[in-house]
Amino acid sequence: MATTLCAVCLLITGAAMQWVLHSGTGAAPATAPGPGGRSTREDPAAAVSATPVQLRLPPVTLDVDGFASWALLDRRTGEIAGSANLDAPSDTMSLIKVWLAADFLRRTDYPDQRSLNRLIIMIRDSDNKAAYEFYERNGGRAGIERMVDICGLTESAPYKIDGYWSNTVVSARDVARLGACLADGRAAGPHWTDWLLEQMRLVRGVGDFGPRAVFPSEVKATIAIKNGWLLRSEDKLWHLACLAVSDRWSMSVLLRYPARYGFDHGREQCAAVAEQLKSALP
Repeated sequence: MATTLCAVCLLITGAAMQWVLHSGTGAAPATAPGPGGRSTREDPAAAVSATPVQLRLPPVTLDVDGFASWALLDRRTGEIAGSANLDAPSDTMSLIKVWLAADFLRRTDYPDQRSLNRLIIMIRDSDNKAAYEFYERNGGRAGIERMVDICGLTESAPYKIDGYWSNTVVSARDVARLGACLADGRAAGPHWTDWLLEQMRLVRGVGDFGPRAVFPSEVKATIAIKNGWLLRSEDKLWHLACLAVSDRWSMSVLLRYPARYGFDHGREQCAAVAEQLKSALP
């Protein structure tokens, strides 16, 4: 038996949308998403262990006037649960920088110190110039295509125009899968995985937000993160992408909402997912 999730109910109060997800029990998780809420099974070989556990999640409510999607992957079993639209497309913004680092490290046996320093500021400080550099060094779109292949992503793809790394297309489900891929060594390889996860734990400044913010300091220090955020000029919407990875789970949140709500509103919503789930986390 495994957890299945019912469809998201859309509640409209004034100008705000609330995304509400209810959990329950049902048949074993399917190999493909069903028409309502989602609970899917990943390849057990990619999980930390095969211990049979059940994702029993409380309702999750997000106050977002726009798009909101989230997913949680249990790293022990590979089971994924999340919002009914956990497979809906959005974009990564700076979150993709963690893959740019992993892809470079996996393919480079002995990175020089300058490259390592550039990777550090790209992850910890979300440096954009470093991201452009490693996107090119990884072969542009080819590097993003490797992410899709290596991490077993099903809704992700490079942006249609080469060079626009922040526009990489992803779903919440795939971002959770990416987190597991980073943590289990497939992304950066055996020599650099621990190093990369440590840089993610040391994210600082404006990029230090999202799911791990709701945990006590001793737990927060063990959670690896990478976030993306941008007020896009083409649609006048804030786009946010949040990833947090622990030794047992990988959590993602994707948001798009009008500019008038501000950046902090998105930060609060990314944290709100973890706040509502933390008592039931694997």
